Amino acid sequence: MNRPSTLKILFAIAMAIPVSVVAQEQPRQVYRGAVGKTGAIATGSNAAADAGMEILKSGGNAVDAAVATMLVQTVIESRLFCFGSEVPIIVYDKKRDVVEVIVGLGAAPRLATPKWFKENRKSLINGRGDIANCVVPGTLDAFITALDRYGTRSFGECAQPMIKVLQTRADTSVEDLRRRYGRRRGFDPDKWVKHHKNFLRMIERLVAAEKAAGKDRRSGLRAVSDYFYRGPIAREIDAWSRKNGGLLRYTDFATHATRIENPRSMQFRDHTIYKCDVWTQGPFLLQTFKLLEDRDLNSLKYNSADYIHLVTEAMKLAFADRDAFYGDLAFVDVPIKKLLSDPYTKIRRELINMKTASVKQRPGDPFQMKPLLGKAPRDHQVTSGHSDDTSNCLVADQWGNVVAATPSGWGGVTAGDTGVQLGSRMIGLNVWDRHPSLVQPGKRPRITLTPTLVFKNGKPVFAVSVAGGDQQDQATIQILLNRLEFKMDPVASVRSPRFSTQHHINWFGHTKARLGSLAVPRNVSAAIVTDLKKRGHTVTRSRTAGAAVVLAIDPQTGVKHAAADRGKVAVGY
Repeated sequence: MNRPSTLKILFAIAMAIPVSVVAQEQPRQVYRGAVGKTGAIATGSNAAADAGMEILKSGGNAVDAAVATMLVQTVIESRLFCFGSEVPIIVYDKKRDVVEVIVGLGAAPRLATPKWFKENRKSLINGRGDIANCVVPGTLDAFITALDRYGTRSFGECAQPMIKVLQTRADTSVEDLRRRYGRRRGFDPDKWVKHHKNFLRMIERLVAAEKAAGKDRRSGLRAVSDYFYRGPIAREIDAWSRKNGGLLRYTDFATHATRIENPRSMQFRDHTIYKCDVWTQGPFLLQTFKLLEDRDLNSLKYNSADYIHLVTEAMKLAFADRDAFYGDLAFVDVPIKKLLSDPYTKIRRELINMKTASVKQRPGDPFQMKPLLGKAPRDHQVTSGHSDDTSNCLVADQWGNVVAATPSGWGGVTAGDTGVQLGSRMIGLNVWDRHPSLVQPGKRPRITLTPTLVFKNGKPVFAVSVAGGDQQDQATIQILLNRLEFKMDPVASVRSPRFSTQHHINWFGHTKARLGSLAVPRNVSAAIVTDLKKRGHTVTRSRTAGAAVVLAIDPQTGVKHAAADRGKVAVGY
């Protein structure tokens, strides 16, 4: 295993957390990546990587390891990914030779209507800390579905590393915490320990329910889901929600189901790129690559003014369509096949002017097959809330299975004594009539979370997971171009500085687009910045977009090479 050995624990103060302040681990810094002949993991924390590697080394597959990794993340990284939140997962199942998507996202409660938010929240769906901002937790049932469909281990086996972490935290001395961290603003050692005791007790109840179901693994997995969504825990959250003015009810939990979908995909050069559907921003990346597929990007030179300009202008057009049309396909007629079609791409591509930056949001009209819709997507004049979270998880095993996931969600609300921290994802909905994100009972909010899997000649060769809200696929686009076009090694592909734009509606609060904005890395020359400004870009210097991990697989040897941005973890064996 190629990784640094130092392990540090950093207690970070979570803002607006009413029940507990959660300790945050400081990850090992990764610079050269990690090579594994048997398995590899790229994720957000040391303990999570260790948990997944423990499963792989004991004979578990990539799905088993990914579930173990992400369960630990809900403890170690709970400010970024909490147990009661969401996680889209792309799985390559080697045995069946299929790529599938697990929709780990819950829906809005039955009481969540435009009328309710107009009468009780002044027509705003808020960010962190609002009990009314919670959708049904999708994470646990996504894990159970993954284990049932692709895995080999029980929930209890995958949860053992998580239980060990929780036991350590639950047994932590309050006096010692008070001596070490008690003066930090907002940190309450008593609540911190109590939270982890409650969380541990809830996980132990789930494991007990699984054991009570008997020796059949799949029956046990169903028992875990039933205990949480249709049993005691759902009823306890219902009672807490009613008492505190929330919208979640037992029926919302009991009717939750995790969908399995085919991914959206496209051919780019000699590679196939797989993304989740339009309930995420994933197809935005595919639209951008469609706009770029006829260009000789190598001739423009990496991070030249022409290259930055072209990629940014393509992203602006794809962002405008994302903001105007994407949403839950069960409620919204999203013309995604037309958006990704060659005729539509051709007429949209003609809008790119290599000499002038666009300073308008310009969605197209795929229904009429016209390049311009004639109106910009609706936005807020002021923010309705904020939520900054998200982590990473990529796993590949010795049998050829691959998992790409983007776990996320922390809403600042803990459901009483259940230990369940609930996510903040209803911020992706609004109260505007005829908008694709209009809040409706049972509707899933659109999310920025967007894992990526890439194939060549029918085999998985690359996976990407990025944290960073609307910047996630902006980062992924550049990472993929680094790898596929400029032939960078995995470390260089993820560690090379990236540019970004906010020429889009912010999906966390529907806030106004910053038209013409372009943030470039600090190492871009002054001459290039001057060139970009002359074209009309509003240029600022910024740190690189997103926080990413990647995993490359040699299709001939099976050797895996995991790499990560600073602050993330890559391991292999």
